[in-house]
Amino acid sequence: MEKLPDDYEVYIVTAAGSSEEVIKKVPLYELDREMELSNLTSVYVPPVVNEQILYKDFLKLRGIISELRGPNGCPWDKKQTHQTLKKYLIEESYELLEAIDNDDIDHMIEELGDVLLQVMLHAQIGEDEGYFTIDDVIEGLSAKMVRRHPHVFGDKTAENEAEVLKNWQEIKEQEKGGAVNSMLEGAGKGLPNLLKAYELQKEAAKVGFDWKTVAPILDKVKEEIDELSEEITGKGIHEDIQLEYGDLLFALVNFARHYDINPEEALNKANRKFMRRFAFIEQKAAENGRSVDDYTLDELDAFWEEAKTGGL
Repeated sequence: MEKLPDDYEVYIVTAAGSSEEVIKKVPLYELDREMELSNLTSVYVPPVVNEQILYKDFLKLRGIISELRGPNGCPWDKKQTHQTLKKYLIEESYELLEAIDNDDIDHMIEELGDVLLQVMLHAQIGEDEGYFTIDDVIEGLSAKMVRRHPHVFGDKTAENEAEVLKNWQEIKEQEKGGAVNSMLEGAGKGLPNLLKAYELQKEAAKVGFDWKTVAPILDKVKEEIDELSEEITGKGIHEDIQLEYGDLLFALVNFARHYDINPEEALNKANRKFMRRFAFIEQKAAENGRSVDDYTLDELDAFWEEAKTGGL
């Protein structure tokens, strides 16, 4: 009954089948107020007719996902694999980040659901293939959280965030058996490459492999720009240009790290700013009854500057 809504109506039956039988219909939230317990009292809970009542129930969600991939399910869902779903997990994660950045609660709820959908689909594929189920995922997560928080669930103490992180890292290394070939081996694992570069640099800095001031970092950025320019104006070999471009990005990430700037967040903000200003250009074109591609680059740039001046 805990999975039913508070206003779901149930029946309190007293002395059923006797001349003193009493049947009273009450919402669930009044059950503890209305019910006088005795060996003659029972509660009848009518079967759920409207399935939407159960949409908050995790088991209901699990059943829906199972049915989507079942024999009579959805052709698209049935076709998916762990590999084909990878891009959707990334997309949904970034859409959630955008909702968080916009402080849009309704959108956050929706996007958290979309991320959860990806988890459920991967778990269902694991179950269909006989490797693991969502129960294994939840069990592993619960065990990890308890294991890595001994200051909450055990006898260790942690007075501040730094001690919590230190304990977490020590426990993590113990779990891995201490078999780490390089201190950078696990840094940024699974992260987008901008963030991975950030984490690699942060780990290397812990042992002093880092510049102490920003000046040499800026010199490095300029050096990488010069090397990239040389490749572009030289032989123009695509692979070499790509390598130099990667070096430039790595140097820019290092600059961001020294100013405590998350490069992924910075790029995301730049993307959103570009979208706002381009939308302004489209709006100006529409107001004049024209298409964006009817304008010259100089005319479009004038709209861009107008958007910029207007604070977009």
